Amino acid sequence: MHITKIKIDQHRFPTKDAYPFNLPIFQKTGALDLTTPVTIFTGENGTGKSTLLKAMCIRCGIHIWEGASRTRYELNHFEDKLQHALDIYWTNGRVPGSFFSPELFRNFSQLVDEWAVSTPGILEFYGGESLMAKSHGQSTMAYFKSMYNRKGLFFLDEPEAALSPKTQLDLLELLNDKSGSRDAQFIISTHSPILMSCRQAELFTFDSRSIERVDFKATSHYKVFKHFFSTM
Repeated sequence: MHITKIKIDQHRFPTKDAYPFNLPIFQKTGALDLTTPVTIFTGENGTGKSTLLKAMCIRCGIHIWEGASRTRYELNHFEDKLQHALDIYWTNGRVPGSFFSPELFRNFSQLVDEWAVSTPGILEFYGGESLMAKSHGQSTMAYFKSMYNRKGLFFLDEPEAALSPKTQLDLLELLNDKSGSRDAQFIISTHSPILMSCRQAELFTFDSRSIERVDFKATSHYKVFKHFFSTM
């Protein structure tokens, strides 16, 4: 465990009228105690899971590889300010880590390819082959197997988007294996019941007015899948 607690300080909100500070989930949640090596955020779209995940990552000093900036029709100046209202509690000081999201991974893969032109050995970290030469799911798993084979704090934002159910099981196996050591800690936002079933995971739901712990079989995702397959 590298971090054990996150505190949301509402007194440091620059406003309560704009996203994400206008979400009741952030206005009503004081702190989250992290007690397991895998923490999973679950809930419907738009509830703030990814926003909090990114804010935590930035507050922990971990760089997020963004793509090229684009002009926005309507710009929210508060959208990326949540990290300033967070306090992170470390066990033994900061550790390195990474942030993953499928939408940003393509940009990262292209960067690795560019680096490999002058430093071919860098591809050995990703199975010895260009990430651009693999399918999206294959390159994603190659990245996971490389990145998570080291000490660190790892943030994943809906990693299942690029993975088939079978490959999600491969990631689940990797999480179960790596979280058994003291070196790796994972914080994941996901809609995947497969990943939620990680035996080392503690789940938090964003479907209430405040962020609350939830059992796997009490999540809305589990219930939807169970109902769907029971009526087939």
